[in-house]
Amino acid sequence: MTAIHFIVFLPLVAALVAGLGQRFIGALAAKTITTLSLFISAFLSWPIFIGFLDGSETAYVQPVMTWVQSGDLSFDWELRVDSLTAVMLVVITSVSALVHLYSWGYMEEDPDQPRFFAYLSLFTFAMLMLVTANNLVQMFFGWEGVGLASYLLIGFWYKKPSANAAAIKAFVVNRVGDLGFMLGIFGIFWLFGTVSIPEILTAAPDKVGSSIGFLGLRVDTMSLLCILLFIGAMGKSAQLGLHTWLPDAMEGPTPVSALIHAATMVTAGVFMVCRLSPLFETSQFALDVVTIVGATTALFAATVGLVQTDIKRVIAYSTCSQLGYMFFAAGTGAYGAAMFHLFTHAFFKALLFLGAGSVIHAMHHEQDMRYYGGLRKHIPLTFWAMMAGTLAITGVGILGVGGFAGFYSKDAIIEAAFASESTYHMYGFVIGVIAALLTSFYSWRLMFLTFFGKPRWEQSEHIQHAVHEHHDHDGHAHDTPSDGTAGYHPHESPWPMLTPLALLTVGAVFAGFVFHNAFINAEAGAAFWANSTLYFNTHLMHAIHEVPLWVKLSSTVAMLIGLATAYFMYQRSDDAPQRLATTFAPIYRFFLNKWYFDELYNLLFVRPAFWFGSLFWKQGDIGIIDRFGPNGSAALVSFGSKLAVRMQSGYLYTYALVMLLGLVIAVSWMMVRA
Repeated sequence: MTAIHFIVFLPLVAALVAGLGQRFIGALAAKTITTLSLFISAFLSWPIFIGFLDGSETAYVQPVMTWVQSGDLSFDWELRVDSLTAVMLVVITSVSALVHLYSWGYMEEDPDQPRFFAYLSLFTFAMLMLVTANNLVQMFFGWEGVGLASYLLIGFWYKKPSANAAAIKAFVVNRVGDLGFMLGIFGIFWLFGTVSIPEILTAAPDKVGSSIGFLGLRVDTMSLLCILLFIGAMGKSAQLGLHTWLPDAMEGPTPVSALIHAATMVTAGVFMVCRLSPLFETSQFALDVVTIVGATTALFAATVGLVQTDIKRVIAYSTCSQLGYMFFAAGTGAYGAAMFHLFTHAFFKALLFLGAGSVIHAMHHEQDMRYYGGLRKHIPLTFWAMMAGTLAITGVGILGVGGFAGFYSKDAIIEAAFASESTYHMYGFVIGVIAALLTSFYSWRLMFLTFFGKPRWEQSEHIQHAVHEHHDHDGHAHDTPSDGTAGYHPHESPWPMLTPLALLTVGAVFAGFVFHNAFINAEAGAAFWANSTLYFNTHLMHAIHEVPLWVKLSSTVAMLIGLATAYFMYQRSDDAPQRLATTFAPIYRFFLNKWYFDELYNLLFVRPAFWFGSLFWKQGDIGIIDRFGPNGSAALVSFGSKLAVRMQSGYLYTYALVMLLGLVIAVSWMMVRA
């Protein structure tokens, strides 16, 4: 077996051992096996990635077994390893390994830890299957695998109705996107006669200009197929229209949010578009759709993030917004920049989610930022980790000198959008700058509300409950101190939670500076991406260095404006947020209600679905099927039984009379026949 076999299949073996053998091996063994397997996979992944960076590694396909042979459809189970795969390998295994370790501390008191760790490893295996796929069916297998695992993880606390509802919502919304992905795969097989990704990408230019019948219309073939594939990406990567599941997915444990909704599953759509980028390059219309949807998603999610009070939901909408950046980068032809932002985003967003989990752990599972304040003195290590993540996501840096991870990747996307020659590149550029300002505001708002100012813990029911529990336990009264801390003292997280924060902080600080040449530099990037199927636009990467100075400074200026506004509103003026919300009440309610997408979908889809379900249940199932089926048969048998009972008098002469009548009738019938 080769390194890639161990990388992909170790998490599966660990998941099976922990999940099926949990009663026999116990929680400690289950945690140890799953965590150790992920660290081994991570240690094996980094040399492959470094090999592609220095040019010592070349792309290859590692066969596993023959999978399907049915008529014209034939493909093997193969593991494709190229530079695009290598990027995803280090992202998935590194973040997953750290999340496994973090969960030792965060889930310490949970009685069902083996099941949780088994689900984490199962999810990681499915994601690895997706990114190593050499054909579309294998990619779809991993695609559905992460959907299943996310359902299990979001609904892990299945006794909570809100967790069950969130898991179902995620599963249903993703099925809508997956329908588009399936139709795209069917159409590609019909057109190309294969599901092999290299063969499809090689033959794609020859199909430009062809048309196909769809829903009674003649449409451009490549545009239709790319749009169908992109619908699948919209579902997995929570783009506008199919985004509603992502914020609700915060009902799962915080490590789930860091793994699934920051670094892996939600980036599957971006990866798929980049893997099939030569196919998307055959349709400018499809690229325009990707650009518009991605940019609009970046703006939408950023506006909603402005008014959220749940610390995890702020970061969740931030994820949705950053995914929009990646998509409009791909839509404008900057696939290398899209993957670069995916790479850096994995580190600083996982850091922010796990940092938020450390805050929640310290605050006795209180998630409302309005009840925080002044925490930097109590949990300083968590504070500095989240500070690094905030500096990275807001793109802090100095032009020509250096900066944090987001400074390199997000600025590259904005500059590429300006320099691109695509139809809607300026829409992406303008929205990208506006979203950068909003990102800075809500990110620093989170930091100010959480770590600065006076403690506001006495208003929290969670904290009050914790204080009362402590009082009941030690039998002593606890007066509320003058600083308003409600007698509760936040504590720093244990080392299994702090170690991943420290390692992710390194990535948030240095990932952009160390790797930006390989991803977006014209010459180095061309060499790096030549070992993959990704379409690398060398001309565009040259052009981003020629954009005007004001374009290069635009995102930095936007970041500073957002920082200054957040500082004024949450540090210098106590009533400014309330006055602003009151003055612009309609806009505030619009953002607070998430542009009313949930209400709209409830009106258009959920209520009609329940109405039809009730109709078919009461009128169809009960009124027709049960009435004339099992219930009708039972009623007929009951009626016949009652009739037979009446005929059974128990008197011998009655039975003799019946027999005599029967004999007379039989003889009469025979005489008539004769």
